[in-house]
Amino acid sequence: MGGILKKVLLYGLLGAAVFTVGMLLGHFAIQKGGESTPEWLRDVSRDVDEPLIERFITEVDNAQIRENLRELTSTPHMATTEGDERTVQYMLKRWQDPDTGLDDAWREEYKVYLSFPNKTTPNKVTVVSPTSEVLFTAREKEKVYEPDQSHPDVVQPYAAYAPAGHPKGKLVYANQGKVSDYEFLNSTMNLAGTIAIVRYGGAGRAAKAINAAPFGVIGVLVYTDPMDINDGRMSDVNETYPHSWYMPPSGVERGSFNTHFGDLRTPYLAAKEHTYRIPEADITGLPPIPTQPIGFEDAYTLICELDGPAAPSDWHGAFNCTYNVGGPGFRATSRFNNSDVNLDIYNKGELRNSSNVMGIIRGSVEPDRYIIYGNHRDSWVNGAIDPSSGTSVMLEITRVLGKMVKEGKWRPRRSIIFGSWGAEEFGLIGSAEYTEEYYSKLRDRTVAYINVDISVFANATLRVQGSPAAQSVVFTATKQVKTPGSNPTSVYDNWIRYFNRTSPTHGVVPNVAFLTGAGSDYAAFIHFLGITSMDIAYTYDRSKTKARIYPAYHTAYDTFNYSAQYIDPGFTSHQTVARTAGNVLLRLADSLLVPFSSTDYAESLEQYLSTALQNFNDRLAQKGISMEPLKNAVTKFRTAATSLEKLIQESDLANETPLKVRRINDQLMLLERAFLDPLAFPDKFGFRHVIWASKSSSVATFPGLADAFAHAQETDLRQDWDQVHKHLSIVTQAIEGAAHTLEEVI
Repeated sequence: MGGILKKVLLYGLLGAAVFTVGMLLGHFAIQKGGESTPEWLRDVSRDVDEPLIERFITEVDNAQIRENLRELTSTPHMATTEGDERTVQYMLKRWQDPDTGLDDAWREEYKVYLSFPNKTTPNKVTVVSPTSEVLFTAREKEKVYEPDQSHPDVVQPYAAYAPAGHPKGKLVYANQGKVSDYEFLNSTMNLAGTIAIVRYGGAGRAAKAINAAPFGVIGVLVYTDPMDINDGRMSDVNETYPHSWYMPPSGVERGSFNTHFGDLRTPYLAAKEHTYRIPEADITGLPPIPTQPIGFEDAYTLICELDGPAAPSDWHGAFNCTYNVGGPGFRATSRFNNSDVNLDIYNKGELRNSSNVMGIIRGSVEPDRYIIYGNHRDSWVNGAIDPSSGTSVMLEITRVLGKMVKEGKWRPRRSIIFGSWGAEEFGLIGSAEYTEEYYSKLRDRTVAYINVDISVFANATLRVQGSPAAQSVVFTATKQVKTPGSNPTSVYDNWIRYFNRTSPTHGVVPNVAFLTGAGSDYAAFIHFLGITSMDIAYTYDRSKTKARIYPAYHTAYDTFNYSAQYIDPGFTSHQTVARTAGNVLLRLADSLLVPFSSTDYAESLEQYLSTALQNFNDRLAQKGISMEPLKNAVTKFRTAATSLEKLIQESDLANETPLKVRRINDQLMLLERAFLDPLAFPDKFGFRHVIWASKSSSVATFPGLADAFAHAQETDLRQDWDQVHKHLSIVTQAIEGAAHTLEEVI
């Protein structure tokens, strides 16, 4: 009887598998109007087609990418403007093309809260004498060097979401606007009623003003120091743009000065027409005082006239004067003696309709499993590098794949969803609203998210950030793609020269950085949904420049000509990114077994554990808090991961029941979700991943534990050490829970 029951159960499972596959293929046939399914699509055990990947690599065309970029950057396209709508229509046209388009493409609308300057009354920064004479006025727009920069839709530099107002006060120099910077100044002077000038870097945009307000500062100016972006170069006569890639003196980095990502008035709700919105006054994480960015030529004029003692040496930049902190105010010998700096800011919040453009190639075997590939579409001005370098690459990938689909030569195993997100520059809004609207479906069905935003910062090497689970598939893809140039090597071998680490398992490998912040549209996918994510780009040789980012970032100089002349002449690095990202995409979409590694994840957890023990163990022991549970949890995870890898290696999955493959794939797909805790970070909107959430601490380990420990060390209060214990328990339980998901069914 037992043998009969086993056979019945086995045949029942096989029957269910056949039924499931039949349903999936039937679903596909219905989607395609009842067309007969090619034989090669009926093979549910099919795996990655290496010749097809080679064909894809060959067909990716740098000339096509160049023309994509030329079209995308032909006009400024800030979110919700006419230029933005033009790019929406262009994306739809390309993805609906009968020969090279996708299966379907459409737009999705959200009504979102954005911030704009006043077109008729521009923001203004002046130095005003005691008799109200205007002694100096900062530039309202950047200097024009080529026609693109004189377009009427070039928006004045401004700090999005900074409030309107007209503060006037004595100027002080506050370095990077960190809390410690204001504390240093406050120890020697009264900051009440002052205007602070700070440079980019060290603290987030919004934080520079948020940190200032408690000290009585009433307004903030922000600039980019040439030391941080230009390797010290300052002259547009022969050093900066238009003679090189460096930011010219009038260049201003625009940006969104908010702390949280997503639509600010509909937290955790998709911003549809009917959605409840919190009052503007209840929005958190915004500058409480007027703030305005300016160019370094104007910052030079102001800082070099300041009174007071010299700033600490590490506050100094590239200006050929002493960086004094201010009296507050200007020197007695200055032409600005006894004068105030006045900010007239007219920013205003508005509800605007913003569009995502979505496209899909439906899967043939597992259409209910998604690989999502995305990039935002909006820019501050023309946005050739940010974001259109990424969009031009995405359009070339969809052209090649779309052509293969239309010709009937290929269809992915899993569905591929492409997203062209709107309003990213205002705080990752389009992607965040998408994840909120489709939360349940994306949580249950999404295998991975690939983000390619700025595809080419420069043309030296690949740079990847991502989940450790996806490291192996990236390595496989990069070994197959060649670098551009006359002496090509593999992208992998070139990458390892610039960014590498020593793995206990694999030896020296390229370093895949962790996705620990919210720098682009991967944020909602990894931090909010717990979807395995990665961000892929080409970047510069950091031994040759100290620039914190490409120098035209968020300025009016980020144009097609800038990209073609200084970033990637020939567009071969764009082509390399397209080949690499597309290769990863195809492997994720077509592999019989999802190409994730749980043992690579274990290695990263062990790395974090080692750092935590080294930095926290002794002090926690003094407080009676044991780290043994965390050590045990990481050991359990390693054991479970090793067991799963062994099961995979010993299985002949192509010849076993599809349900076994599906079960293992679900374990790999859902691994990242196991690290989510919606209550772990109540003060951090959208951050629920206890391993990769953002943190303030400089210790590279579990974020909640690191931040709680740093705070408790500072206060030494019992309740703060209790918080350390709490976060230790949170991360311990998350890792144990993740280990359980890797084990075989109970």
